[in-house]
Amino acid sequence: MLPFNFFAAAPANSGDDPKTIESTVKSAITWTDKLWNSVTDADMWLNILFSSIRIVIIFIITRIVIKIVYRIIDRSLERKQEGKVRVNPRRFVTVGELLKNATSITCNFIMILLLLSEINIQVGPLLASAGVLGLAIGFGAQGLVKDVITGFFIILEDQFAVGDVIQTGTYKGTVEVIGLRTTKLVSWQGEVHIIPNGTIASVTNFSMSNSLAVVDIPMKGDQTLDESVRLVKQALAGIEERDLNIVKVPDVLGIQSMSTSEYVVRIVSECMPNSRASVERQIQNDVKKILEYHEMGKLAALEQAAGQEKDEGNGTGGA
Repeated sequence: MLPFNFFAAAPANSGDDPKTIESTVKSAITWTDKLWNSVTDADMWLNILFSSIRIVIIFIITRIVIKIVYRIIDRSLERKQEGKVRVNPRRFVTVGELLKNATSITCNFIMILLLLSEINIQVGPLLASAGVLGLAIGFGAQGLVKDVITGFFIILEDQFAVGDVIQTGTYKGTVEVIGLRTTKLVSWQGEVHIIPNGTIASVTNFSMSNSLAVVDIPMKGDQTLDESVRLVKQALAGIEERDLNIVKVPDVLGIQSMSTSEYVVRIVSECMPNSRASVERQIQNDVKKILEYHEMGKLAALEQAAGQEKDEGNGTGGA
């Protein structure tokens, strides 16, 4: 058997210091004891268990809150969509998704802060850093924030929809895309205008209500007003069947202006939104045709009268 203190019996010429080896063994034993004590510490495991339970509860409550808010948003938008006011359904989808994203980000951010506090991480410095970072981003991206906020209110207030013809500033065209940051317009010549929402100060929407087509027809001064009005009404008879954009029969208001050589007869007609130009062309075409027929009839009558006078003159001469 080895003696009790076997380090003392070691040869003197050994390369290892017995005291160093003994202290190393003692420290290893002490570390092992501390580890064992930590592993077998009931209070620590109870704290871990309770913290885990709280973390799970926080996660579940966050998901429930998000689902409830989602349901409230969907029902609110459904009630708005079922109202009497006509609104583009795409706006409800856009606003709903935006509100849902904001809800999800807010709830998840609060959940992360609660989870960090559960694992004994100080959230105060993190909040301060986040505030400074958000302030710096806000100053650096003022234009982007303005575009997004303006785009949100454009969609929320139903200022215009996809397919509407609008004019903002010097740009006029059909709305192709409405985004939170930009709006795309296509002009009648095919040009695509991409406008940041933050620059949209005022909008003229030509598609929200019925338009009013106004046509001025010049008439010769030697033609009576009654005859001119009769011809115009004859030309406009049944025009609402030829052009479905016309809501009701056009009205002949009478003389709009006059001079020594001619006078102008004004015609107005209520038509569908964004159809004013086509209706005006239709009215002008119909009136032009009836005036041409009238002129042709007058020429034919004059030629016939001239022929009769000629025949009568030849008959008188022969007698």
